[in-house]
Amino acid sequence: MCGIAGIFGPNDEQMLKRMGDSIAHRGPDGEGRFVSSDAERPWGMVHRRLAVIDREGGQQPFVTEDERFVVCYNGEIYNFRELRAELENAGRQFRTKCDTEVAAQAFAEWGEGALDRFNGMFALAIYDAAEHALYLARDHFGIKPLYFAEIGKDVACAPRVVFGSEIKAILSSGLVEPAPDDVTLYRYLRFRVHEEGDRTFFAGIGKVRPGELVVVRHRGIERRSFTTLREDLLSGTRKPYHELAADEFRILLTSAICSRLVSEVPVGSALSGGLDSSTVVVTVSQLMSQQARDAESVGQTQNSFSAVFPGAVNDEERYVDIVTEQCPGPVSVHKVLPNPDQFLTDLRDFVRTQEEPVISTGPYAQYKVMEEASKYVTVMLDGQGADEMMAGYLPYYFVYLRQLRRQRQWSTLAREMLGARDVLAKYGLERLWTKTRRRQAVDSCSVLASEFTRQHQSQSFRPVEDNLRARLVEDIFHNSLPSLLRYEDRNTMRFSLEGRVPFLNHRLLRYLFSLDDEALVKEGWNKRVLRDAVRGRLPKEITDRRNKIGFTTPERDWFLRIKNHVHEVFRSERFGSRPYFDQAAVLRAFEGFIAGRNTDTMLFWRLLNVELWMQEYIDEKPQQKSQCEESGVKEILAPNPGKEIGITTPAGRVMRYPVSTGVFENGDDLPGLTALYVQQFVAAATGPDSPVPLKQPWFLAISEKAVAITQGRSYCLWEIKPGRAARLLSKRVSRTPAGIGLGMPETMQLAISEAGLPRILAATVVGGVGKAIGRKGWFYRVAGKNVRAIDGPTQYSLPPSNVSAKLAPKAPEKVAADIASHLRATLPAETVAAFQGVAIIDANDLGCDVLGQSTELPDACIAEMFRDNPLGQGRQCTPLAMVIKPSTTAGDHATGYPADSGPHRFEAGTTERARDAKAQEVQS
Repeated sequence: MCGIAGIFGPNDEQMLKRMGDSIAHRGPDGEGRFVSSDAERPWGMVHRRLAVIDREGGQQPFVTEDERFVVCYNGEIYNFRELRAELENAGRQFRTKCDTEVAAQAFAEWGEGALDRFNGMFALAIYDAAEHALYLARDHFGIKPLYFAEIGKDVACAPRVVFGSEIKAILSSGLVEPAPDDVTLYRYLRFRVHEEGDRTFFAGIGKVRPGELVVVRHRGIERRSFTTLREDLLSGTRKPYHELAADEFRILLTSAICSRLVSEVPVGSALSGGLDSSTVVVTVSQLMSQQARDAESVGQTQNSFSAVFPGAVNDEERYVDIVTEQCPGPVSVHKVLPNPDQFLTDLRDFVRTQEEPVISTGPYAQYKVMEEASKYVTVMLDGQGADEMMAGYLPYYFVYLRQLRRQRQWSTLAREMLGARDVLAKYGLERLWTKTRRRQAVDSCSVLASEFTRQHQSQSFRPVEDNLRARLVEDIFHNSLPSLLRYEDRNTMRFSLEGRVPFLNHRLLRYLFSLDDEALVKEGWNKRVLRDAVRGRLPKEITDRRNKIGFTTPERDWFLRIKNHVHEVFRSERFGSRPYFDQAAVLRAFEGFIAGRNTDTMLFWRLLNVELWMQEYIDEKPQQKSQCEESGVKEILAPNPGKEIGITTPAGRVMRYPVSTGVFENGDDLPGLTALYVQQFVAAATGPDSPVPLKQPWFLAISEKAVAITQGRSYCLWEIKPGRAARLLSKRVSRTPAGIGLGMPETMQLAISEAGLPRILAATVVGGVGKAIGRKGWFYRVAGKNVRAIDGPTQYSLPPSNVSAKLAPKAPEKVAADIASHLRATLPAETVAAFQGVAIIDANDLGCDVLGQSTELPDACIAEMFRDNPLGQGRQCTPLAMVIKPSTTAGDHATGYPADSGPHRFEAGTTERARDAKAQEVQS
């Protein structure tokens, strides 16, 4: 297993190195590059190797003896031994033992026809020097990925193409600018489909389709299938299903599993507890007990790896234990327990790993399994693909029933429905339970931006509904399986593992489709041929299981646990600025989920996944941060971004030093914590070289948010139940750019609860009159300071402030006095000598209110000092400020202002500006 990348056209060593480095996780065991020396026909390839077979002699890119063909190859050809013997009989000579050389020699001998002879998984690039042609090909099922982008023409008007095993390699070339493909995004968000066709989520970057050959020549690009597998599956006659067919199927499957054990490194197995993976684990155990030659790679004990969720409805630990306990050989069972806290920690890496959005959080369970497996093995087998081959999902059964109805096979239809009465009854009861509890699914169209929906209204998704074979073929090559294979590839390669999928053997599939429908479905039992093939070899609890689960997560429980984080993303400014989402509708729907009115976590995951994917791959990355910013710590004497330390007010020149704190929580000892943070500031700012004049008059300003939070007056939005009046009145309020104020039902409900509905109605009437005559601020003059101080969630705040609303603090005058008393009792005497008191302020970019204070300064004077909102009440986490009156000899070190010539004490000032400061701020 490896990673490949390259360019057909002008390139250089550094470009290829960047591309190889971006996929180094795919091949940690070696790197190789080949750059053409032909200046008129430039091209190059890079290879990252995960050494599994012929570890000593399998280096790539591989060049044939005559130097005509250069091969860059990713995958395994399981019938390479047979092909090698055939090629040697044809006169071909080999210098290595690896399947890479078999691929190269086969192409040299048989040309494009070699590809259909390969039984395995592969993505390969072959350059033909004689024809100056690049061949890109992908195996019959598309197990291994291969992407490419045409980036214009070179000077000779030949196509310039860049390709890679992952999209990261293409982006790393610097030749393709990442941009979203809106059609793919719409189909994913609207219909839950992805990995269909040859488009990707990246505009201009496509993929080689399963079983396809892409030929790049000077005259252009050609695309064609190298196999007739799909057509063959849907044509021809069907043999009646009988008991011998199950035996033949078992022999073919056992052979496929055995060939996938060929390895020079340890091999393990993924075990979900379902029929497919259990079949693989038990078959491997039997091969070990029979001392099969190729089973030596497993070792003395088979390693199995499972994800379990104790207590969850989708936990399969019981089935995992049943399977491993009844294996004929020893099994070392490794279990991982993914949880929502780990999920949040891994989320960014998981999104980066997958490269494109995924359908649910289910692939994360596989991600954790592969992380654990990488500690023990290098190759992993699992049961991927069996469901699409043998109608393993419940929707396939309904397709089959509709097929019988279309064919008017009434007796067979009746027999099937009778045989599946338990499955159908359970399905019907679940639907009824959902409806009676009013847990309706959210219409995906309702949460998308109307213009985005209008632009793509012609898009549709109509899978085959009444032809089982056609539906299976569609899902194997187009709809379902391609996405599962992408998850498999990314999750294994993220941890430098090779994933192998024994069921995806085109010989096995051809045999399966040569049998009639009863091999797939009979009397409500799907995968009939597989069940019959392993009956007696697997425990009855496995062969007779009806409930299909697989590697998945308890997604609803997880989303309830991480609701704060998800809500933060949905409420963020970036999410709201996307052209894809109706942010208000998304928030309403998600709050409905929290309240239990819907359970559509898959929709919320798609919305979340798109946003995180945009942030990871599409958004412009921020400039390099300083070490201080990276650590999240503000330099002790630095202002917050965009603000200044010094300001000139009618009271004279003052310095406002933001004080860094931790995150305040309900029940915190605010006086004690405040004293601690001020002590830390004083200690850091004390010294002969310190520019902070701590011996000059000073007071402490505290954001009302910190006080309200410690008093328990902060509420998550879903805890607030807005009434009808709150919903109506909030519509009359204009939201500020920062999202504060009463412009949302939740904050308006807090205002009604705080001041009473009559007062809020009166304030609304007065405010309306004021607007009519051009006077602002009348609403809050009537509603009062406490209502003005109510805050809604702001995207820039730290959790949980970003998803909560806050009332004004209780008894702010008393709080200010208590904190001042505590500071006087704990600070150094020389610092206390100049201390003037504490002010609790409500400052924002529109102005400042003083809610309570213990200084001798008028409120208007303090409000003037904070008119530019220098506190960092969001992610800067600086809700406190040391406000200092500098001496006549000390200049402003932070801004370069000259020294103040005023007296060495705070003064209120007597100018009209100072007297009317409060009124001006209220009007603003």
